[in-house]
Amino acid sequence: MSEPRVRVAGVTQRFGAVTALRGVDLDINPGEFLTLLGPSGCGKTTLLRIVAGFERPTEGSVLLEGRDVTRVPPHRRPVNMVFQRPTLFPHLDVRGNVAFGLQVARMKRAEIDERVTEALRLVRLEGYERRRSHELSGGQMQRIALARALVNRPAVLLLDEPLSALDLKIRLEMEVELRRVHRETGATFVYVTHDQREALALSDRIAVFDEGRIDQLGTPDEIYSAPASAFAARFVGDANVLPVEVTGSHDGTTMLLIAGATVQVAKPGEPGPAWLVLRPEVVRLAATADGVLHGIVRDLAFRGTGFTYRVEVAGVADLVKAEVSADGSAPFEIGAQVALRFEPRACTLLPREPG
Repeated sequence: MSEPRVRVAGVTQRFGAVTALRGVDLDINPGEFLTLLGPSGCGKTTLLRIVAGFERPTEGSVLLEGRDVTRVPPHRRPVNMVFQRPTLFPHLDVRGNVAFGLQVARMKRAEIDERVTEALRLVRLEGYERRRSHELSGGQMQRIALARALVNRPAVLLLDEPLSALDLKIRLEMEVELRRVHRETGATFVYVTHDQREALALSDRIAVFDEGRIDQLGTPDEIYSAPASAFAARFVGDANVLPVEVTGSHDGTTMLLIAGATVQVAKPGEPGPAWLVLRPEVVRLAATADGVLHGIVRDLAFRGTGFTYRVEVAGVADLVKAEVSADGSAPFEIGAQVALRFEPRACTLLPREPG
């Protein structure tokens, strides 16, 4: 197996009394698109800054292509960073902005021209060489920032929430472009975001962060379909995570007690307290009394392709979320009594501490 492009080994970072990272170990493969995903304050941006060299870890080390760079300054590392808001030099045109790093490195003019042309082609902004920053849209400015980072041909490209300041339409367009640029360059991308939809759409692998630790590391499908914790289930896909009691199992079928009802699921589980993970899209609503659970609709939102419901179920602390496609029938009104159903295989069981 090839050497990891980036190896983070036992990295802990403290800021006074605050511990931002707690013994993080992470290998990032050559050519991989890896996303650090988590809520604000979970440590993901701190780790990115440590890899970039802007922060020095309190404990642990960072290796780039097998070389320990923990104490190497940012400008001597084979990495480049794209920030949340693009900062272009206003006195330079697009070509000058993209070429700046190459000129500082005293590269020959012919090679600078070749690299700048290639970088602008990658981000599909050929012909924009003479424009100034005030003549560019937000999405175009972010593309220029990406071109400026790629023109140096870094071993690792670090991206700190680069799409969060853009509107939805441009974000979706930029996602397509990022995937294409990643494929064409074969570079290693390390991407930070708090947007789980964005992470699922872009990544080869996702590291889900919670309170300074990696809670789960895996492919988008693994994290969505088989969350390793209640936190990962809630954060990635906004799943229903319901407390249940496993009462027994037989022939691969597990019996659960939830809100006074007995439920049968096709998942293994040990007797005792557990979490039942149900994605909103697997929950079905019906007006009949025939269902696993029963409740009252407390919230309703139209999502274009369907409706999102929040249903109050007696004995369940949180409202149960259900996403139902728009099939032409009238939606349930707020206050309507409904039955909730789901397929026995369309769930996950996770261990839960008593109480």
